[in-house]
Amino acid sequence: MVTTFFISNSKEVTMTSLTTFYLSGIIGKEAFGADGDAIGIIKDLLVNAMPSGNSDPNQQLVTGVRLRINKEIRFYSFKSFIVTKAREVLNVTCTDLIELGTEEVNNGLLLVENILDKQIVDMNGRKLVRVNDVRLATLPVGTFAIAVDIGIEGLLRRIGIALPIKKLLSVFKINIPAKFILWDDVQAIDHSNLNIRLSKSYAKLHTLHPSDIADILEDLGKKSSMSVFASLDEEKAADVLEELETSAQIHILENLPVNKAADVLEKMPADEVADILDELEDDKAEMLLKEMDMESSQEVRELLEYDDDLVGSIMTTDLLSFSATMTVAEVLVELRSKKPESAELYNMFVIEANDELIGSFNLRDLVVSEPNVSVSNIMKSEPVHLLDDQKVGAIAELVSKYNLLAVPVVDQNNQLQGMVVIDDVIEDLTRKRRTNKR
Repeated sequence: MVTTFFISNSKEVTMTSLTTFYLSGIIGKEAFGADGDAIGIIKDLLVNAMPSGNSDPNQQLVTGVRLRINKEIRFYSFKSFIVTKAREVLNVTCTDLIELGTEEVNNGLLLVENILDKQIVDMNGRKLVRVNDVRLATLPVGTFAIAVDIGIEGLLRRIGIALPIKKLLSVFKINIPAKFILWDDVQAIDHSNLNIRLSKSYAKLHTLHPSDIADILEDLGKKSSMSVFASLDEEKAADVLEELETSAQIHILENLPVNKAADVLEKMPADEVADILDELEDDKAEMLLKEMDMESSQEVRELLEYDDDLVGSIMTTDLLSFSATMTVAEVLVELRSKKPESAELYNMFVIEANDELIGSFNLRDLVVSEPNVSVSNIMKSEPVHLLDDQKVGAIAELVSKYNLLAVPVVDQNNQLQGMVVIDDVIEDLTRKRRTNKR
């Protein structure tokens, strides 16, 4: 089972004089009884993972130990185990073996099995890192998992050379930086097999930029990436899907329920959807188009009719158009109501009743004009434009010559069909370059 964890930021843990030790130091240790006889070998520690309130310390309490006695593996309560440390060597004694019930085991989280060596997402560094060790502390009320170690020192400790390396480096006044993540900031993502639900699961992931989430999803395994993507709301999921590589987009859409996938696609620009569906099997693409609402589906179908080397194939139909008789004040009211994406504000268009393009203006023209001025007085007549059936190669020359961020696209009747945004042109060229390299 693959388990992935999310962490909010990297913090160094301030330790007290209480007994602190590492998971790597106790795993494989023999536990001794009060009479000094060996009882068994410690294979794993069980931490309470059932949420009973925000920041509840009992959620990180070590409740059990997986012990191998002869050839049998059993779970026992950790309450009767005592961990002491002398000269960096751990000793484990047990006053009584109290076997745990199945429910107690199922409600816990095994540190070796589910945490150690597993990937976590560093929310501060916006990247995947690996848990090299877990730090624990013994307090009068019990033993707790207090942090995960994602630093180099943790890795060196695991292979038993941390102390000699640190002593050697200290001669040259070089320190190995410690990097810990507080346990409170570790959030489980996929515990479906353990029937565990953590109260803050997924919450902090949503604060990342869509491109950061996309990078993380591409680094995760297929199962975990699906689990994370399915947790996103439709708006965030749509933004993330746009940022993913084509292969990752296809994997997501092929594994999401059709209705969920259609809902996400409806939140995306039609040209982006067309690009993705163009990569899917025809049957799957048609299934998604039928599930989408009529208006969104129709826009995508129209774009799919263009050949890949034509301007119409990369234009977006998400644009802003207004009547020449409207005032600046009326346009601003409409913009506040629509709350358009930033790319839609690169260039705004003026059309006649039959959608014929007659002018364009930008955000600066709007802002510096008086509220009662009409659009006809601020627009540029006969704007530079592209035909939807022109070759894609014509775009670069036009954009470069006129220094444009967005160019209107019209048909043979001069009716506005969409616009080409410079961002999409760059993305299209980048995608083709990656494809050619493969």
